[in-house]
Amino acid sequence: MIVESLELRRHVTIGQYVPTGSPLHRMDPRFKLVAFVALVVAVTFTGSYLGNVALLALMGGLILLSRVPARYVLGGLRPALPVLLLLAALQVLLYTPEFTGGEGCVTLFRAWFVHSTTCSVKLAIVSAARFVELLVLTSLLTLTTTTTGLAHGVEHLFAPLQRRFGFPAHELALTLTITLRFVPTFAEELERLIKAQVSRGADMGGASWWRALRRARALLPIMVPLLLGALRRAEMLVLAMEARGYVGGRGRTRLVELRSTPHDAVALLLALLAAAAILTVPWPW
Repeated sequence: MIVESLELRRHVTIGQYVPTGSPLHRMDPRFKLVAFVALVVAVTFTGSYLGNVALLALMGGLILLSRVPARYVLGGLRPALPVLLLLAALQVLLYTPEFTGGEGCVTLFRAWFVHSTTCSVKLAIVSAARFVELLVLTSLLTLTTTTTGLAHGVEHLFAPLQRRFGFPAHELALTLTITLRFVPTFAEELERLIKAQVSRGADMGGASWWRALRRARALLPIMVPLLLGALRRAEMLVLAMEARGYVGGRGRTRLVELRSTPHDAVALLLALLAAAAILTVPWPW
């Protein structure tokens, strides 16, 4: 159990790619990115119970469609679970009318500065559901799309801005894809540092998630070598790109040309209709 708690990379799904040959894998990255943005908008502006239930059901359908094991996709929730539970508890116990509306709220418990209402409970549940939905969406995007595909998709979507206003589309696409790619790399580096500290007798809080505060305090000294390692990797990457003559996106040719199919248009239309339906349906609660 202790060894499993030290293996951080196995619980990081963002930035990984799992080839399963599913319809989501074969979808054009440009259409996939637009559908992703539409669903993110739907998740962000849906504040009802039934709306989030519909979104969670949609996330489950996308996981089945991707053919990636649901246990692996949802495994990315494990590192964030203590923080998620702490934020939910603060939202339930500390009533904030500015964020909950304040109208029609029934007080459940009140003592000193603790004020719990039905609105704060709803806020906590909806916020937790949104977090799960956003994590699943982002994980599925990287699990079903290669780094090169993401870069090409972002670059093509911003190409009109580049031609008209000189927007650095290629540089933005490269930055975003490198950021996603380095998420599992940093998790692997953090895992290596933690194992080195544990082998020297350091107490990293054990395998119990409820000792998250103690573990967070033990992780503070590791942040310095982790930051130095990140800067060192960034410097090596810059030197490698300069040695290979990288000059940005202007005038560059592409080895792979993206070609869309009618299935991509249909999939995008379905995603837009699902997002619009979730946003416009007057959910009763």
